Amino acid sequence: MRTATIERKTKETDIALTLTLDGSGQGKIDSGCGFLDHMLTLLASHGRFDLTLTCRGDTEVDDHHTVEDIGIALGEAFARALGDKRGITRYGSTILPMDETLVLTALDLSGRCLLVFDVPLRRRKVGTFDTELVEEFWLAFCRSAACTLHIRLLAGKNTHHIIEGIFKSAARSLRTAVSPDPAYAGEIPSTKGVIA
Repeated sequence: MRTATIERKTKETDIALTLTLDGSGQGKIDSGCGFLDHMLTLLASHGRFDLTLTCRGDTEVDDHHTVEDIGIALGEAFARALGDKRGITRYGSTILPMDETLVLTALDLSGRCLLVFDVPLRRRKVGTFDTELVEEFWLAFCRSAACTLHIRLLAGKNTHHIIEGIFKSAARSLRTAVSPDPAYAGEIPSTKGVIA
């Protein structure tokens, strides 16, 4: 099975995470940040990944370290679970509507780290969650997973809907990208012969 377990401990966070790529969408998330729990539960469900995560972070300061470090750990889990990426689809893209919101995500498990985040957010907070941390999460994920990810807001006003749309769309793009491609069975999906 394509699984990975990550334990990451710093002076700011203590994270234990298990990811199964070929799962059923089960999420058991306790990050210490309720809004992030909701988003990661959506990511697991819409990606059909099984994700178990606990984090104890310095949320008495704010949620920044928790959100960023979980992004790092989750990206590392994807990279480990995929191994040399033999036989995968590699690319995935999704245009996802959520009420008035329309979000595009396009992903390449390229071995190169890039985030293009074109998402103006009207509100600085959703509840107690700092909305600028959405970009920080995906930037940390991309660096650790070694992937290219474009996130673009095509329409939308409600900040909660926009962020939820991002996580759902990214989940479905990831699901496509990590899925086996029969045309590349046993092969690395790159003319270089390696994705690194």
